[in-house]
Amino acid sequence: MASEDIAQITEALAKTHVGEVELSYKGRGLKLDNAESVKEMVKEIEQCQGLQSLRLEGNTLGVEAAQAISKALEAKSELEQCHWSDMFTGRLRSEIPPALKSLGNALMTSGARLTQLDLSDNAFGPDGVKGIESLLKSPVCYTLRELRLNNCGMGIGGGMVLASALTECYKQSSAAGSPLKLKVFIAGRNRLENNGATALAKAFKVLGSLEEVHMPQNGINHPGITALAAAMKHNPNLQVLNLNDNTFTKRGSIAMAEGIRHLRCLKVINFGDCLVRSEGAIAIAGALREGLPFLRELNLSFGEICEAAALVVAKAVQGKADLEKLDLNGNCFGEDGCEALREAMEGMNMEELLGSLSDDEGEPEEDDDDDEEEEDDDDDNDDDDDEEEEGKEEGDTEENGVNGTKDIIEEKEKPHCSSEFASFLISPSAEKLLSFGAKRIQLIEQVDVSDACKVSEVFLKTSSVYEDEPEVKQAVFETTDALLRKAFSNSHSQSSSLIFSLIVNLGLLKSEDKKIKKVSVLPGHLLALEHAAAQEFFPADQAGILEAFVSRNGKVLESCSSARDALKTTLVKRTTA
Repeated sequence: MASEDIAQITEALAKTHVGEVELSYKGRGLKLDNAESVKEMVKEIEQCQGLQSLRLEGNTLGVEAAQAISKALEAKSELEQCHWSDMFTGRLRSEIPPALKSLGNALMTSGARLTQLDLSDNAFGPDGVKGIESLLKSPVCYTLRELRLNNCGMGIGGGMVLASALTECYKQSSAAGSPLKLKVFIAGRNRLENNGATALAKAFKVLGSLEEVHMPQNGINHPGITALAAAMKHNPNLQVLNLNDNTFTKRGSIAMAEGIRHLRCLKVINFGDCLVRSEGAIAIAGALREGLPFLRELNLSFGEICEAAALVVAKAVQGKADLEKLDLNGNCFGEDGCEALREAMEGMNMEELLGSLSDDEGEPEEDDDDDEEEEDDDDDNDDDDDEEEEGKEEGDTEENGVNGTKDIIEEKEKPHCSSEFASFLISPSAEKLLSFGAKRIQLIEQVDVSDACKVSEVFLKTSSVYEDEPEVKQAVFETTDALLRKAFSNSHSQSSSLIFSLIVNLGLLKSEDKKIKKVSVLPGHLLALEHAAAQEFFPADQAGILEAFVSRNGKVLESCSSARDALKTTLVKRTTA
């Protein structure tokens, strides 16, 4: 057989795949400026019977060339896949929208029904999205299953146009009796930010059919993450969620934990380089414990997570039979912490599933300066309450082991307890607590437990009056038990928030939340907590979180070592029972 015949056969095989008719010009680096430059390509398209897939990626397409190709596509009603990524290299941005419109109009004329559309790596910006807007709304995309728009520079405006087009497509396709069932959405590196992400989240909520969402490197902070989290709840078949290199912080992480908690099909979670921090990692661990039975990969790398929080995460993946990798690299464990994490995974016979820890950042420095703690919180710039809290900090005092003693009763618009009990909280004493008699249980049950920070403050103020004298001890335990029993009867997220607040108040964790202050720990704080932890109302998973921090960071409680050890013993019993 002649070499030229072999070459022709090889080329033909490259253009076809078993089960589909495909023409591929992938990666040829062709500079297609005008009709003449695509003459052969147009001829091949016209002659290809039953064309289902067209690959144009890796070339550079001008407006006139696009128009010529479009003319050939007008007769290709069986086309299903358009692999058109990276096909405008070196072109002016103004050239791209008309080229896209020509191609889109041709598909609409042909009556094609697409299942895949890939326009990734085309830096077309918001105007480029407008170039495909009509296409996305048309019947051509009623059957779309995969939409890939990675690295297109859409920006906020483009994201909003895209969201509107997808929503309209769903509405029109539903009216036609065949609702859009988009499964794969990829839009990383697009500068969507909060507004773009929020707009897309609304569209995702409407769709409800997503199985993969990839939106890394989009400058999304906690408002956008929270919106996406809410949308994920409405996509029960979601299997892959990649939000790498955005900025969750505590609020976004907690919202996302709630969003994924009941997604039973979720297999891959990539929240690497998302600044989930320790509190966020613990919230995500809570979601792991409750659900996600088929999880294969979890990436929480480079998130400023401390050792104790990482151990909580490690314990949460125990029993995940499908788990293949846990990535906690680049966090703040230190050498001892890395070793403790490896030992924990080994103890669960899962050591080989733990990824490398070679880029660990080391233990966080001891620093009580709240201002330094906040300087890298990108999502706090728009928070009105931050400025108000800063104004309060200068006047805060430390009394009975709790900062800001008047905070609880000064919020007159939303009182957290009765005025009678509030007077006790201003200046707590054993005498005042005893004076309430049996009524103290009724008074404590009137406390509003919706604000975890305030519940923690009430608990600490009340337990600060603890004495070994039996009557006082009983009064403190009865009162704090009643408070926590009510608080833990709320949702899992509120219970977790309360534990976070207590951990921070006790100095076991540094929080990004300025409202939560470290207190001067007294034995009564720990003994009241120990008594509550032994009761059935105290959630075992929250006891496990608390135990991890007391065990790993318990040195900060050295001044109350006896009470600390009693608390630790009880917590261990609860978690191993």
